[in-house]
Amino acid sequence: MSIGGRMNYYFTGMLIILMCLLAFFGGPKAWGDSTQTNVSGSNTAIEGGYTSESTTTYESGSESTSTTNNTTNSDIKSSPPSASAPSYNAMTQDVCAVGISAGIQTFGIGVSGGKHVIDENCERLKLARILNDFGMKVAAVAILCQDERVFESMIQAGTPCPIDGKIGRDALALWKKYDHERPDYKTYVERMDERKKADEAEQIEMTKEFEKIEKEKAEEEAKAFSLKMKKMEWVDPK
Repeated sequence: MSIGGRMNYYFTGMLIILMCLLAFFGGPKAWGDSTQTNVSGSNTAIEGGYTSESTTTYESGSESTSTTNNTTNSDIKSSPPSASAPSYNAMTQDVCAVGISAGIQTFGIGVSGGKHVIDENCERLKLARILNDFGMKVAAVAILCQDERVFESMIQAGTPCPIDGKIGRDALALWKKYDHERPDYKTYVERMDERKKADEAEQIEMTKEFEKIEKEKAEEEAKAFSLKMKKMEWVDPK
């Protein structure tokens, strides 16, 4: 055998011996006499001749109870989306219209809306201005007199509003005759009722004053007559 073959033979033998030693000393050991016993309330483990025991003892009639209750309540309220009122604008400056809109929102439903309304006072001013430009001054005043404020101011100024083609005193006489046609009829009736009450109260006060004067006058005349009778001497006609 050559020297190289002998070296390989020796190396292989040493490798086998080393593997056997590692398997014997470094690997896991299994004990043939390892036992474990489980008993209610007691656990016993015996390994390699070593014994360990854990025991839990409960008194007679006692028990161990563990109860866990978890309750979670969630009440979340969020604000509802807003109901936006639409915008309304007049298309031109010569239109007597005003835009109005409104909206309401609850947790269940939201409603919004809008519309155009006619400004009658604006129309009245425009019509009166146009009639005046055409030279129709009485007609311009007549259409302004449809407003009860203008009508009242004209009466107070002593220049009553035109009616049935009449102006001045003739118009005033017709307004008194047909007072139900006045634009301020409701206010006029209330004012007349108040004036009537005031006149009646004044009449009562005047009546009381006259009665007082008449009473004082009668008392003075009675006193004067009494004094006159005392001064007269009785003369026997015989």
